Amino acid sequence: MYTPVATLPYAHGEPPGRGLLKASPDDFVVEEILGFEPSGAGEHVFLWVEKRDENTEHVARSLARLAGVPQRETGYAGLKDRQGVTRQWFSVKFPLKAEPDFSALESATVKILGMTRNARKLRKGALTGNRFIIRIRQFSGDRLALTQRLALLAARGVPNYFGSQRFGHDGGNISRVLAFFAGQLSSIDTGRRGLYLSAARSELFNRVLAARVAAGTWDQPLEGDVFMFADSHSFFRSPVDDTIRRRMAELNIHPSGPLWGIGENPVSATVAALEAAVLAEAPELTGGLERHGLEMARRPLRLCPDGLNLEFAEPDQLEIRFSLPAGAYATTLLRELLVFNDPEVNPCR
Repeated sequence: MYTPVATLPYAHGEPPGRGLLKASPDDFVVEEILGFEPSGAGEHVFLWVEKRDENTEHVARSLARLAGVPQRETGYAGLKDRQGVTRQWFSVKFPLKAEPDFSALESATVKILGMTRNARKLRKGALTGNRFIIRIRQFSGDRLALTQRLALLAARGVPNYFGSQRFGHDGGNISRVLAFFAGQLSSIDTGRRGLYLSAARSELFNRVLAARVAAGTWDQPLEGDVFMFADSHSFFRSPVDDTIRRRMAELNIHPSGPLWGIGENPVSATVAALEAAVLAEAPELTGGLERHGLEMARRPLRLCPDGLNLEFAEPDQLEIRFSLPAGAYATTLLRELLVFNDPEVNPCR
C-alpha cells in the first residue's frame, strides 16, 4: 500500500551526480523562518534554540519540565529533522515574573541563542518556511550537468512530494493507519492519530502527483485544475487560457493535488478523471479519512525554491543553499539533483 519515495518518478530525468548526505550534523543546517515577530511582551516566553541531532518534541518536553508546566503549555511552529543542526523557536507559558534558569536546558546538543516574550503561544504552522545550508561530501558526477540541472530547478521547480519522514521507517505509518482504519488499534493518543491520518493523506497526494509527473503535466495547467499560491491554503478555479499559462510559467501559481477528506473535490474535467482513477486504487485510505472527518484540502503540486545556490567548498564537496515554504521537504529538491545515501529517498544505483 505504501509507495516508497525512492520509486516516485523524477521530473527532470536521472540526477547528474551523487554524494554523501548528512555525513555529520553540521552538513545539514535548517533555520526556521517565523511568520511573525515576537512582540517582546506577554506571558509566553519565546526561546530561539539551536539543537543538534535532537528531536523537536523532546526539547519541548524538556522545556516543560524545566518550567514546571504541563507540556500543553509549550509550543513550536513545526517539527524539524532530527539529523542535523536546526534553529527554531519554542514557547513556554510562564507568568509575568522572573523566568526559570532556562540555561539549564543547554548541553552539548542544545543551545539557547535568544529569548523574548509574546502575548500568544507559538502554534504549529506559524512559520513561512525554512532556510537550508546542506553540504554534500564525496561528490562525483558532471559539474556542468549539475550546474545546468540547478538552473532548471530554479526555473521550473520540482514535484512537491511529501518526504519519506512523513511515512516513518519503511512506510510504517501507512501500515499503522490501515490498522487504525480497520479497528485493530484500540487506543492511540491524539498526536499519533494526527500523524497517521497525515500519512494517509500524504500517500494519496504523492500518488496523484506521481501520475502527473509521469504524464509530464505536474507543472502544466490542465482543464479542470484548481490553482494555488505557494504561501496560501486557498485555491481558485479558472479556465486554462494564456493568462493562466503565463502565471504558471512565471511560477506565480501552481496546479494542486488532493489532501483527501470529506467534502466535494473541487477539480473537474480532465483532472477530476485523473484523480478519481488514482484514488480508486486506495479505497481503504480514502474511506478511512472520510470516516474520521478530515475536510478536503489542496496542496501545490509544484515546489519552487528561493535563493537556490550551489558552490564547491572542496573538489569533492558542494554546498547547497536555498529556502523552502512551510510544509516542503529539502530531500524532495535534493533528489532531483543527486543520488545520495538514503535508499528511502532515491536508490544508489
